[in-house]
Amino acid sequence: MAPETSGTPVPLALAPWSGTDTSPRVTGVRTFVCAPQGCPYVIVRVETDQPGLYGLGCASDPQRTVAIRAVIDSYLGPMLTGRGTDDIEDIHRLLLNSGYWRGGSMASNALAAVDVALWDIKGKVAGLPLYSLLGGRAREAADAYTHVDGDDAQEIADKVLAAVERGYRHVRVQVSVPGSDTYGAAPADEAEARRRRLRAGTWDSTTYLRHVPPVLRKVRELVGGGVELLHDVHERMTPAQARSLVHAVQDAELFFLEDALAPEDIAYFPQLRAAGTTPLAVGELYADPYQYLPLLERRAIDFARIRIPTLGGLTPVRKLVAACEMFGVRTAPHGPGDVSPVGMAANVALDVSSPAFGVQEAARFTDATLEVFPGAHVPEGGALRPTSAPGLGVDFDEAAAGRYPVTAPLEHDRWALLRNADGSVQRP
Repeated sequence: MAPETSGTPVPLALAPWSGTDTSPRVTGVRTFVCAPQGCPYVIVRVETDQPGLYGLGCASDPQRTVAIRAVIDSYLGPMLTGRGTDDIEDIHRLLLNSGYWRGGSMASNALAAVDVALWDIKGKVAGLPLYSLLGGRAREAADAYTHVDGDDAQEIADKVLAAVERGYRHVRVQVSVPGSDTYGAAPADEAEARRRRLRAGTWDSTTYLRHVPPVLRKVRELVGGGVELLHDVHERMTPAQARSLVHAVQDAELFFLEDALAPEDIAYFPQLRAAGTTPLAVGELYADPYQYLPLLERRAIDFARIRIPTLGGLTPVRKLVAACEMFGVRTAPHGPGDVSPVGMAANVALDVSSPAFGVQEAARFTDATLEVFPGAHVPEGGALRPTSAPGLGVDFDEAAAGRYPVTAPLEHDRWALLRNADGSVQRP
């Protein structure tokens, strides 16, 4: 039972020094779910006792939307109500420990939304954009990369060159593999798309290893050296296969090869480093900043693929980014369509304020998403430019969001239900 003062319950998260805290007080924490991009978003609004002052956060995890919303509504929101908004470090640590078995992606996503919302409030109170609170600008804008895919090298190369015409200097390229449900490569026809939606696809690593490296090498030959190419394996290789892949794609001169191994296999990254000179990126699946530390200490990766929602928010991620800078590792924050414009705004603030920044993944937001999130960051000339508006600089239109409801909880799991050709379960 919470301690009481004059018969009034004291908020569980109240700090001992709260009597001297003059910052705005939290009056409520509201959650919203919507899907203007097609995938579920969980948006948090931390409201205060100052009229019109609130902060926004992103807790989006398309596979566990309901569970994350419940953590915020039933636990974090009630703990935070009544607390001053200023002492974010203390609040983060207290909420992190409050579950005792701390961590995990669902708890981290919930905590991240509250944390980012408090940073948004702090920026608004100060009248400063979020990047100013993180030390100010280290660059004018954040280079972004877009995505293309195709069935053969010529098709992919044509799409890469079209992206270059739009101003992009970095392009992620994914290759369709015949007869295989290949990550990042769209089905060739609607019938195949329907088949994949109705049941899990199949995957064949051996075919991938034979088919993809020659296509990547040919794409490099066709587009020349004026554009950086990236490729995402999406954790589908065994360590031995990953070593072969690193060697096979060396002549493609990739900017980085992403997720060649799953989080469970990070001890093998030094072997990948020895297998070739292709830069290595990993991290979007990590739910704890400490998972990166062995890789940083061993200089085993070149890019940290950080996802602010899944890592618990800006408070821990800004420390991780500082560690990356110390070890010479660059950041490549996760920014697909399932990271909302609120989450993207937090990414951009870190990108432009850190010397460790490398490149930012950039989704192409739909018109519906731009309607729901006024002020959303949109790439211009292949880069994301920070706003001078206070805080995150992005708003949320509750009425517009209501026009884009989410689907049933298990619907978005379908894309991840991947199996190998022999019927065994494969990482997605």
